[in-house]
Amino acid sequence: MLTIEQLSELKEKLLTEKKSTETELEKIAEKRGGEDVRAKFELMDERDEEANADEVEEYASDLAVTEALEKKLKEINSALEKMETGTYGKCENCTGEKIPVERLRAYPAAATCIKCQN
Repeated sequence: MLTIEQLSELKEKLLTEKKSTETELEKIAEKRGGEDVRAKFELMDERDEEANADEVEEYASDLAVTEALEKKLKEINSALEKMETGTYGKCENCTGEKIPVERLRAYPAAATCIKCQN
């Protein structure tokens, strides 16, 4: 079981990572003038892709980064929620086995133990 000090340390890491991730998402949104990257990318037809290859490439890159950051933010929020409910640090796959503190320190949003991750 995690100690209060360990939980506090890991919560601080999660909150720092959450702020950093949100900042990165905001930067992408600002770069795009607040427009939805997915919506614009989905509206482009083949003629647009050929005529604006650089723009398409940039949108595709932004879309991939945005999706990765959103996934990361979801994992962080899930971990923070688990802290509130008392289920943080328990593997989601193997009947609640404890996730080693070393793994949580390396990746505080981990939802599975190393065995289940592989």
